[in-house]
Amino acid sequence: MFYFRKEGYEMPSKTTKQIHDNMSKIRNKDTAIEVILRKALWKEGLHYQKNVSSIMGKPDIVFKGRKVAVFCDSEFWHGYNFEEHRKDFKSNQQFWIPKIQRNIERDLEVTLTLRDAGWTVIRFWGNDIKRDVGMCVKTIKNALMQEKNI
Repeated sequence: MFYFRKEGYEMPSKTTKQIHDNMSKIRNKDTAIEVILRKALWKEGLHYQKNVSSIMGKPDIVFKGRKVAVFCDSEFWHGYNFEEHRKDFKSNQQFWIPKIQRNIERDLEVTLTLRDAGWTVIRFWGNDIKRDVGMCVKTIKNALMQEKNI
């Protein structure tokens, strides 16, 4: 979440407790972007499993029989355009910057491990899902069709 300041306006700073309280309310499954994509897939007649813990990385959406794993990555937690946005962290940089960097590394490790195990891995940014969920569904359908033809 990045805020852009208007000229002459200074955002009030939050206390550590306020920041902690806000962050503790963030969920790791059934997020808005996941629900949007899942509803669109269901509408297309595509049935899936969600948050399968037996698969590395616990993908948000899984088509086990076709070995297709879909991740819905939020821009903040997964470091979208991180090199540009890392300067936006105003407080507790020694915590947040390594945390987001590790998330980026872990995402790559999960993707490579699953691909090596024969999985098709699809990752969408949250804004892409919100902007054009139809494109996301089409991408998943294409992956499922390719796996079917192998």
